[in-house]
Amino acid sequence: MASIPRSVTNLAKSERLEVSARIGRDGVSEALIKEISDQLSRNPLIKIKANKGIATNGEHRREIFSEIARTTESILVFQRGNVAVLWVGK
Repeated sequence: MASIPRSVTNLAKSERLEVSARIGRDGVSEALIKEISDQLSRNPLIKIKANKGIATNGEHRREIFSEIARTTESILVFQRGNVAVLWVGK
């Protein structure tokens, strides 16, 4: 796993970084993975949000976000509740 620079971690926790993708009622679909991958190719740090009711508990949310990170070849930098930040270290 790549070392995450402090500046990336600070921005990930900042409210300045806006949500750019949402996990909706369809869950994690191929279209969502493609959208997140496309966003990561343009911007190395993105924030995603799971709509309420998508995950049953915190562990389930962690599993969802970790799977998205693995599928998009990114790093899960930060997760709090139903919000996560992904980064492609460059």
